[in-house]
Amino acid sequence: MTQKHRVLTGITTTGTPHLGNFVGAIGPAIEASKNPDAQAFYFLADYHALIKCQDPKRVAASRIEVAATWLALGLDTNNATFYRQSDIPEIPELTWILTCVTAKGLLNRAHAYKAAVQINEEEKEKDPDKGITMGLFSYPVLMAADILMFNASKVPVGRDQVQHIEMARDIGGRFNHIFGPTFVLPEAVVDEKTAVLSGIDGRKMSKSYDNTIPLFLPEKQLRKIIMKIKTNSQEPSEPKDPDSCTLFEIYSAFATKEEIQSLRARYAQGIGWGEMKILLFEYLNAILKDPRERYAEFMADPARIEKILLEGAQKARSVAAPFLAEIRKKTGLLPFA
Repeated sequence: MTQKHRVLTGITTTGTPHLGNFVGAIGPAIEASKNPDAQAFYFLADYHALIKCQDPKRVAASRIEVAATWLALGLDTNNATFYRQSDIPEIPELTWILTCVTAKGLLNRAHAYKAAVQINEEEKEKDPDKGITMGLFSYPVLMAADILMFNASKVPVGRDQVQHIEMARDIGGRFNHIFGPTFVLPEAVVDEKTAVLSGIDGRKMSKSYDNTIPLFLPEKQLRKIIMKIKTNSQEPSEPKDPDSCTLFEIYSAFATKEEIQSLRARYAQGIGWGEMKILLFEYLNAILKDPRERYAEFMADPARIEKILLEGAQKARSVAAPFLAEIRKKTGLLPFA
């Protein structure tokens, strides 16, 4: 019997899930959860959230919103293991063990850390590490532990996260070199088409820019925010470039090839921006209507979500606990008798 390959991904719980999250991570992950040939691990990255956010109310609200979103969109929890990162005590223990074999020079090269240092240098700070926490600096080690704990061979990520998968490979490889073969070295899986989605202002859709389109806005609010999407001043009769248009980009992330081709023809004919915005609203609203109703049901019954996550944590720990015992043995952390 062929052993199933393991796929793992997570989403940081620092805000309300939006269309960009769905296109870049949640949607592909949910589809993968239905693949009987894969063993899928999906988690709420709530330890990671503490690196970026020290607002307890926001973190708490985001955890339940993210969980309800995945479930409402059809995550197959019978086939996939769905859990909170903070419910798996083996993960922080493995993080420390991996920290002890991780070169500081490797972490110095992490993009997030380098970007924070660069900001301090540009602002002429005496200390280039001003305001940088060990959480930010050590983030790649925690991410490596998330992945290596379950020996995931495939990790779906956006392009901006590829470096962290490479670092997880380096860290796992270093451990294997010192203590013997232990970890599967993961590979990043990037969907180049859907890795990044633009927001209402034309920049990358991000909570940081406050330009997101939340997934489960009520119908009237969804229409209102789509009508705010930035466009140029071309008249309805003028041919328009679909490849430089946020409206077309968002539509294309959800549409079929035939629908995209048909809409390209309408751009060439000079579709009006108001007409296009209404078309996009109606298209997205039809897709999100049923999941929106399921989301509301989950949000009204947090005990149901808690039960699902605790069952997922039990499944995850059934893998993590014996594996960590093996790692402890390899590193000399043995009982005396």
